[in-house]
This record gives sequence, C-alpha cells and structure tokens, in this order.
Amino acid sequence: MSQQTPLHAAHERAGASFTDFAGFDMPLRYDSDLVEHKAVRTTAGMFDLSHMAEITVTGSQAAAFLDYALSNRLSALEDHQAKYSLLLTESGGVVDDLIVYRLGETEFLIVANAANRQPALDALKARAAGFEVAVTDSSEHWALIAVQGPQAKTILEHSGIEIPAGLDELRYYRITPGKFHTDTVWIARTGYTGEDGYEIFIPSHGAEALWNEVEATGAGHGMILCGLACRDTLRLEAGMPLYGHELGLDIAPAQAGLGRVVVAGKERFVGKEALALGSEGKRVLVGLVAEGKRAPRAGYAVLTSAGTLVGEVTSGALSPTLGYPIAMAFVEADYAAAESELMVDVRGSHLRVTVHQLPFYQRKKAVS
Repeated sequence: MSQQTPLHAAHERAGASFTDFAGFDMPLRYDSDLVEHKAVRTTAGMFDLSHMAEITVTGSQAAAFLDYALSNRLSALEDHQAKYSLLLTESGGVVDDLIVYRLGETEFLIVANAANRQPALDALKARAAGFEVAVTDSSEHWALIAVQGPQAKTILEHSGIEIPAGLDELRYYRITPGKFHTDTVWIARTGYTGEDGYEIFIPSHGAEALWNEVEATGAGHGMILCGLACRDTLRLEAGMPLYGHELGLDIAPAQAGLGRVVVAGKERFVGKEALALGSEGKRVLVGLVAEGKRAPRAGYAVLTSAGTLVGEVTSGALSPTLGYPIAMAFVEADYAAAESELMVDVRGSHLRVTVHQLPFYQRKKAVS
C-alpha cells in the first residue's frame, strides 16, 4: 500500500488525481497539465514535496565527513548556504543527487529523492565510520511545500509565515529560519522548475495549516495547486536531470553534464579513483528538439540518418512553453555537438531531431 504525505486529505478535497510515485500516493494533477505548467511560468504554483527524504548530519566532524561522503566540498559552505551534490558509488556512478543545506557549524540537512531514501541513508551511515557524526533519517518529522513562479516571493511575504531575515536577504541556494504559528520552519530558495521560488520545511503536524494559508494567500496572485505531471515538464524545459532517467548507478557525473559537481582536487572522497579513470567512449547527455507535435519519449532509440543506433532518449515531451517537442538523451560523443541532426525511432517511424544545448528554457533572472 502506498504511503501518504501529511497533505493527502488536502489533495483529496482539491480533487487531485493521484499516482504512485516512489511508494507514495502523490497528486499527479488538479486541473490540466498545461494549465498548471503555465501557471508556474507566469504566476505561481504550489507543490507538495513531502515525499522527499530529509537526512540530518550532526557532529563535530560533520563537514569533513560530507567532504568524504559526497562529490564536492561541503566544508566550504557558509551557515545557511546550500549546494547541489552527488552521492557516488565506489565505481563512480550516482546513488542519488542531493541538496545539502548547512544549518550551523556542526549541523547539515540533506534532501534526497524519495525513491533513494534508503540507499542514500545506508550509504551515508556506512561512510560515517571513523567520523564523529550522527546520520539521522528525519523524513517523518518534516513536510515540504514548494511555491514556484514569478509571484512566489509576493505570496510568501503576504502569508502568515514570519521570516525575521526577510526574503529580500534570501539569496539563491540559501536557507533561512522562520515561524509559522508555534512551529519553527526553514525557507529555502532552490527549485526544480526553472523558475524562482521557495521551499518550506515545516514539522509534519503543521503542514496542512500552512498549505491552506498559502493556498488562500496565493489565490489572489494567480497561484494554483500543481502536481507531479507539470513538475516533470517544467524540469525538462529547464534541463534538470531526474534520477532513474538522466542519473543512475551506471552513469558517471561527467556523462550527465555534472562534472562541475565533482571537486576532483579533494584529498579523498568515495568514487574519486574511478572518476580519475575518465568515461571515454561512453554516451553523454544532450538536448534534442523536433518540429511538429510528436514528442520523443524515454526509451526511444536515437539513430543517425543512416539508421545506426547512437543513443537513447531519457525524457521527452511536447514543451508547453516553447510549443515544440523537446527531449534529453544519451548519445555517443561523436554525435553530441550542437546542431547535429539525428533521428528518433517513434514507434517505427523516424522523427528528425536536432541536438540542442541544455537548458531549453531559461528565465530572465532578477539581480539577487
């Protein structure tokens, strides 16, 4: 039986359609995928992300431990700063992609994908041997609500959340404490949609009250509730990887365009030796665009004009924002140059595609 988030009753009242995702009964959509997608691009959308895993790392050697356990240098983080990171295998594959928040000198909060909650927790606990740290699964304690879109800041500023530092001071990839009623909350600014926005960590018992408060406030600013379906098209347009599609145990970071997330100069970290050997000859991640309305889908073969197999689509959709089909795919390096022309086998017919530099969509960023 699927698990439910603390907001399940609110989703039912809103008429959500549900789907099983990583063992959770999650809202797929409330209205239509297109309406929800466009709301995030133009006004705002609110998502329940309470299925995500939260892992707390505390102790005097927490920073040194994370430098060893993860791909980049987390010890360099300032208090209340965040960093995108990778949890690698010894062979250089990806156990999970994570966001790490430094809450204090000796306390970090890691957000992992719901499907990888146990593998990430097991790997971190195993790597903690020899370090003065405690690795704790705090997922049941937290609910996570995201407000994404151009109106997100205005909506949160008019909600009942008390943010002593103010959102004007909250830069991208930072986190700040706040209050909602009697609960201490954390407000982060990261996002997975290509738009600016915020994520609110709140103790699970207070999640529904906060959801209702932000929903009521947001209604006057064009915000609507959004499900996983539009979240997928939003992240695809923004060129953001999804674990199990663009990331996995057999995919090295550089193949997925994430070489920048690995600090190879660290003295030691899990996966360092394997990554030093390189990934020559392996496929690399590219964007693909096509004309018309037929979209490449995950698993479809990528071919040369002569019909030679050179890759496979990992994610694809008809872009609601751009109006044409887009996809991400792993292709052989010789065919990865921008503007290269390839074909995708769409159920027996060949769809002409062009290699496109990621991302497909990028918002105009305000100075922050």
